[in-house]
Amino acid sequence: METKNTLMDEVHPPRRGMNYGMFLGMCLIAAILFLAGCSLIKESGKEPGKGGAFVYYMNMEGTSLVKAGYTMKNTTEENVIEDMLHEMRKEPESIESKSVFPVGVYIREWVLTDEILDIHFSNGYGRMKPEEEVLLRAAVVLTLSQLKGIEYIDFFIEDEPLTDSMGNAIGYMGAEDFLQYKGSSLHLYEPKKLKLYFANENGNRLISEEVSVRYNSNMSIERLIVEQLIKGPSINGLCPVIPPETKVIGVSVKDTVCYVNLDEGFLSNPCVADPGVAVYAIVNSIVDGGASSQVQISVNGESNIKYMGVIDLSKPLSRDQNLVEESGE
Repeated sequence: METKNTLMDEVHPPRRGMNYGMFLGMCLIAAILFLAGCSLIKESGKEPGKGGAFVYYMNMEGTSLVKAGYTMKNTTEENVIEDMLHEMRKEPESIESKSVFPVGVYIREWVLTDEILDIHFSNGYGRMKPEEEVLLRAAVVLTLSQLKGIEYIDFFIEDEPLTDSMGNAIGYMGAEDFLQYKGSSLHLYEPKKLKLYFANENGNRLISEEVSVRYNSNMSIERLIVEQLIKGPSINGLCPVIPPETKVIGVSVKDTVCYVNLDEGFLSNPCVADPGVAVYAIVNSIVDGGASSQVQISVNGESNIKYMGVIDLSKPLSRDQNLVEESGE
């Protein structure tokens, strides 16, 4: 496999007055910096024939993302994050792409804690057009999630969490939430009907509700379902199955299994009398509405637990209709 050392390309032959030892020293330093920079990139962030990371821009029409090869200039995590964000704000050399940052939008600060990167934007972020905003969000997440030590990214406008058109916090985002932007055109909002399961008034049975939503197509159906479950039912007589303060850490699908990672807010659930109601509301809703046949639920990345001391979450779960209340019951 060929790896192109772009830093070495920038080192020219020895000038007059520079001895050969000095030249070799410069080459060695450049090689060390390059290899150190590559060590900050996740293996999944590399592609055959590429030696570094990518920075994402948008095409001139503002309809899709364009990626360009990027060589690390620093070897520390903090400096690399700053460098990549700076690179994204610059106008690229290519005449076929432009920065995803419009005039008036800048980053006030960022904080990295336990593999979660919080980015605080200026007030100008809230004045962006929807198509600008979704591309900027996708570009930032795809660019920075290549780095080791960053698993999820959360956006803020000043100090307030970024929300969607319905006022719900967007929450943690990972590269899996923007896979379609790695080369496909922009599709903003799409209508979708979902069959969601919520608890009855006693919290011991499931009742389905059909909801119609319009959602950003950069979001997976499975994540949309989980967020709608957290939002809760709109029909009187139905009760939520996931506490509203619960945060979605990640939702991904692999080999027909949907992996749902929630924070510890999911563990305290006063709304349900039967633990199976909360668990199978998630499982049944995802299997009915997505392309998965099973669902694996974890809490802060840990699945070797029993939910409320009863439901074993250590293995993927299949759809179960035994708790569903039939019409007329």
